[in-house]
Amino acid sequence: MRTLCKTAILLLLLSLLLPVQAQETDKPKVLNGFSGGMMLHTGYLFGEMPEIGHTAKGAPFGIGGKICIHLGQHWMIGSEGYVSTLRQLRNGSYIKYGWGGILGEFYWSFKHVVPYVGLTIGAGAQSTFLMFDGNGSDWTSENDVIFHKQSFCAVTPFIGCDFILTNVLHLTLKADWMNTLSHKRLLEPAGPRFYVGLIFYH
Repeated sequence: MRTLCKTAILLLLLSLLLPVQAQETDKPKVLNGFSGGMMLHTGYLFGEMPEIGHTAKGAPFGIGGKICIHLGQHWMIGSEGYVSTLRQLRNGSYIKYGWGGILGEFYWSFKHVVPYVGLTIGAGAQSTFLMFDGNGSDWTSENDVIFHKQSFCAVTPFIGCDFILTNVLHLTLKADWMNTLSHKRLLEPAGPRFYVGLIFYH
C-alpha cells in the first residue's frame, strides 16, 4: 500500500511538472546560435584630398569577415573587420583602409532568404602612398612621393541579404557606406562598397 501511494504521488508530481517543462520549451530562446564568415568586396570610392591637390577615385578591392551571436528571432550583435585597397595613378600608388568595429543587425527570416539592415561603429586607419613622378616597379629613388597615415572613427550603415544554401551555409550579399571621421572632419575618398561571401551558421 505504501509503495502504491509513493507511485501515485510520483505520477501526480510528474503530471504537474510536464506542462511547466513544455511551456518553458515553447518560450523563444534569448541566445539563438551564432554565425560568421569571410567576404570579398569592391565598389566605387571618390573624393578630393585638398591637402595634396589630388582627386581620388576608383574601385577598391579587399577582404574581411564578421562573427555574430543571435539574440531572439531578429537581432544579432558581433564584430567585423576589413582591409580595402584603392589603387591610384597606375604606378603602385594606393590608398588603403583597415578598420573594424562592433555591429548590430536586424534581420527577417523567410523560406530561402534572410534580408538584413544594420550599423557598425568602430575605428581604423587610412594609409596614403602616392608617387606623382616615377613607378613602383623599379628600384629607382623617387623625389615626388607622399606617404601619410591617420586614424579615424567609423560609422558604417549597411544593408544586405543572405541566400540560404543549406541549414549551416548562407551566401551573403551586402552593401555599405563607411563614414570616416578624423580630427573632426570627414576623410576622403568615400563611397559604396559591395560585398559577397559565405556565412556559416550554428
